Amino acid sequence: MTVRIYVPCDAAALALGAERVAKAIAEQIAARGLDAKIVRNGSRGMHWLEPLVEVEVSGKRIGYGPVKAKDVVSLFDSGLVAGGDHPLCLGEVAELPFLKRQTRLTFARCGITDPLSLDDYEAHGGLAGLRRAVSILPTDVVKEVTDSGLRGRGGAGFPTGIKWKTVLDAPGDRKYIVCNADEGDSGTFADRMIMEGDPFVLIEGMAIAGLATGATKGFIYTRSEYPHAIAAMSRAIDIARSAGILGTSVLGSGKTFDMEVRTGAGAYVCGEETALLNSLEGKRGIVRAKPPLPAHKGLFDCPTVINNVISLASVPVIMDKGAAYYRDFGLGRSRGTIPIQIAGNVKHGGLFETAFGISLGELIDDIAGGTASGRPVKAVQVGGPLGAYFPRALFDTPFDYESFAAKDGLIGHAGIVVFDESADMLKQARFAMEFCAVESCGKCTPCRIGSTRGVETADKIARGIEPEKNRELLADLCNTMKFGSLCALGGFTPYPVMSAMTHFPEDFVPTPLIEAAE
Repeated sequence: MTVRIYVPCDAAALALGAERVAKAIAEQIAARGLDAKIVRNGSRGMHWLEPLVEVEVSGKRIGYGPVKAKDVVSLFDSGLVAGGDHPLCLGEVAELPFLKRQTRLTFARCGITDPLSLDDYEAHGGLAGLRRAVSILPTDVVKEVTDSGLRGRGGAGFPTGIKWKTVLDAPGDRKYIVCNADEGDSGTFADRMIMEGDPFVLIEGMAIAGLATGATKGFIYTRSEYPHAIAAMSRAIDIARSAGILGTSVLGSGKTFDMEVRTGAGAYVCGEETALLNSLEGKRGIVRAKPPLPAHKGLFDCPTVINNVISLASVPVIMDKGAAYYRDFGLGRSRGTIPIQIAGNVKHGGLFETAFGISLGELIDDIAGGTASGRPVKAVQVGGPLGAYFPRALFDTPFDYESFAAKDGLIGHAGIVVFDESADMLKQARFAMEFCAVESCGKCTPCRIGSTRGVETADKIARGIEPEKNRELLADLCNTMKFGSLCALGGFTPYPVMSAMTHFPEDFVPTPLIEAAE
């Protein structure tokens, strides 16, 4: 029986030498005349163990990692194809604590299947949701998604079912599904992992969205920095179309839905839905005034659903298992699971999918294992470069939308970046303003000018120039940007700035200027 050896083709694993490892394994298989084949899977999301090589033995996957090309000969000498013992052996991968503690619904197949094998996808539950969707009315599909409690996983947390119903009810001969895959937040990689590790689940989710709303065309808008994701998604779409999953008759239903990938240049503001639409139409990526909402007049002035990758990739399991099954996870108005991306100064960085409600402290101290530097954690930024900085005093905060909002924070795309005690929070506040100034589309004054003035004001505080007056000015700028900006780029920049000032005031009292004469 042919032995299957899994080597990830995920970008994170490739960056750490997975291609060299795969080549070395192929050479050993040939040199030793072994009955074995290499399967290029996605990542399991345990990035400190990448490249993670797995071998299937008696129905179990035995892992080795992190593997370098120079380790391959010794792995084979130790009986890799039989799951032999070796200093890099991790045992059964599914039993590793980081994985075992997760509730993987959206990422159930990621790292397990061959991303471009439709047979693999179906063998692990794929297409069950779409088959159900083609057999019921569009209104019933929308109701199922609404009842599940699914909310936008891209940052805003808007109820997905309400957005779909708006588009379903909107008049129009042409409607669109747009997937926002412009993943630009610091510390985020969930969208990329899905596109590279389980692209068919996104295709299935978009097809269900199309059937539910009457849309016949879908676009995945992503950034040029994701070449592996673009290649995987494009190939998967071709495979799905050839198999009748996409096209003029989805799964033989007589209903039309097709899709394609479109690539942007990587502007952060194009993660905002109306700027994304402008870019998708070939225009400059600047924010549109609302109303009208994209659900009424979106892409090419047609009713348009715009959802994040994770939102759409969560739909197949909802349609397969039912709304009640999905809604049973989580708490309050935050239902289902959330793929949390742990990055920064941590021992165990990676993707951890779990039900809403886990505390921030458990994520950092337990799941992530504390800092890689060994120093105490000083701050954790949740929600990308526009997310608030939380000190240890707030580590008891449950990971859900309302709990974070109550502490003047936001979950965003659920990226976590950890900082140890060496971090200078005044510099971090300045960075937030600088980031906004660089990435602003320039359409509204509070964002365009306010962020530039914010950088100047932070520099004055750092140089000891009227620090109290300038702290007040910085807070006033934040207030203007928060309530006066046209979109969330300028509107959310105050979150990191004000949280840094509030929770770490000692970093905003610099050493006074030394006179030049001295």
